[in-house]
Amino acid sequence: MTELEELVLTSGERARGVRVDSVMFGMDWTGEDYPGQLAAFVASRVRAFGAEPTDVDTNVVYHAAEADPTLRHGDFPVRQLDHLSGVLTNLGCTLAVWENGTDTYEVLVALTGERELTGLMHQNLPVRAWDSEPEETLVVLDCPNCSETLFWQLPATQTLADERCDCGAALFDATGCPLPNVTLHE
Repeated sequence: MTELEELVLTSGERARGVRVDSVMFGMDWTGEDYPGQLAAFVASRVRAFGAEPTDVDTNVVYHAAEADPTLRHGDFPVRQLDHLSGVLTNLGCTLAVWENGTDTYEVLVALTGERELTGLMHQNLPVRAWDSEPEETLVVLDCPNCSETLFWQLPATQTLADERCDCGAALFDATGCPLPNVTLHE
């Protein structure tokens, strides 16, 4: 049994052979299939651990989003996850994400108390607390010269200093900042 299983499964679930994948919630970068789905999942996991999930909803996030003209496509799920991460801390739980290399948020709720989530793996890929820094960064852009979509998955400490497209167009300066004509996808 891995440490991850001990944190995300109840003792009864472990005894029944429940797998970590069955207590994971997936949503793509655009958000939930229907409003309240993520909050309902989180509340059900908190209840499974024997706590009453007070304030485990995202209504405050929905209301704030309605009044925010700067909200872009894909921002809302991040705001929901940020909000729920804070709520869970007060319940002795941690919102975790499985870094599977896709544009999907694979979310877990771990019963951690005062412990920090570090060094956890699932299927040989990292699981980290939502509010921690990722070990890798995904950079995506369209070349301003040839319009090819370019992807890099970098260790968090690496930059794309002086990177060029295969067509020869300069994309980043010597410090790793995108040049003025380069727009990154977020």
